Amino acid sequence: MRTASAVLAQRAARWLSLSFAAALALTLVLVPNAQTANAQAQPKDIVDTAVGAGQFTTLVKAVQAAGLVETLKGPGPFTVFAPTDAAFAKLPAGALDQLIANPAQLKAVLTYHVVPGRVMANQVTNGLSANSVQGAPLMFQVGGGQVKVNNSATVVQADVMASNGVIHVIDTVLMPPAAQGAGATTMPAQLPRAGEANVMDTTPLALAGAAFLLLGGMALLWRPVVARGRRG
Repeated sequence: MRTASAVLAQRAARWLSLSFAAALALTLVLVPNAQTANAQAQPKDIVDTAVGAGQFTTLVKAVQAAGLVETLKGPGPFTVFAPTDAAFAKLPAGALDQLIANPAQLKAVLTYHVVPGRVMANQVTNGLSANSVQGAPLMFQVGGGQVKVNNSATVVQADVMASNGVIHVIDTVLMPPAAQGAGATTMPAQLPRAGEANVMDTTPLALAGAAFLLLGGMALLWRPVVARGRRG
């Protein structure tokens, strides 16, 4: 006949076993859900955010046609003034098709909507200007509870956060000055990051310097040989 202590020990062991099983089951349920919630809470990059919004299908198509998808999915940060589908619909008939048929011009228009760095709505003041990635400045007007860009586009939704920047939704497509657009073919595929200066390619200078040093060295070696030949 088992003693009372043995019975109690058996019951305690059974209770611990059941508790462990319950805790394990709870962990298997809660951990994946916590990971999913965490993944959903983290903001997507600018391109994925635009795709998920549903009102930027034309903009996304244009970004793809201009070859800027990987750039706008890069680390940034970037501030994008994103025209909605309704904004693109306000363009003259055939204007969008003409832009898509000319990737360099399309890239100039799209990068005119991008400012390096993260510019939040509360940082924008009346009369503020900011250089776009395209090169021409954007001018901001604040008044009457509204923010306008270049006195033409109105910001209809501000501070849409992305992992690599911020999006401000605008109701009109911005067009860069014609003089700036003319030089669009020389634009790099990679947008500069915030605070990153353009660096001049010094490879040709380095090659020229190496050639100069090489010729100078050959001349110094050749002079003693010539002198010995003359003495001989």
